[in-house]
Amino acid sequence: MTDIRTGLGYDLHRLEAGRPFVLGGIHIPSDFGPLGYSDGDALIHAICDAMLGALSLGDIGQHFPDTDPEFKGINSMILLEKTVTLIKQHGYSINNIDTTVILEKPHISPYMDAIKESLDGVIGIGVDRISVKATTNERVDATGEGKAIAVLASILLIK
Repeated sequence: MTDIRTGLGYDLHRLEAGRPFVLGGIHIPSDFGPLGYSDGDALIHAICDAMLGALSLGDIGQHFPDTDPEFKGINSMILLEKTVTLIKQHGYSINNIDTTVILEKPHISPYMDAIKESLDGVIGIGVDRISVKATTNERVDATGEGKAIAVLASILLIK
């Protein structure tokens, strides 16, 4: 019998002037970027949380705490690699990932293919199984005012 698990991940980071803007491992030109203990890559953080949640393994903060100097400023691609390895160690494979990035600016549509390729470089399921969509928050709340980025991610794991 096939064991199928789904997971949902969410992440939000404030945006601050002068910070690099990294999304899905891709640097996007911008005058501001996400503030975080790591590189602030909200897309990868949401994907990691979805993976961990699907297997009831806690969340990204439990595995990579912001109190551990090892993770200060870390490239989130490393966190993604570690999380994918953990999923595989539990005998699961990733079937597909669906994400929504909620952001006013910068516009990320020109970078969607590069983001998907970057993620697939670690996840290895094919870009046709990785969905990255973008929307705005219609100028409502901190995300809509351009002060934050939020990401939702869902995943399907199969054993």
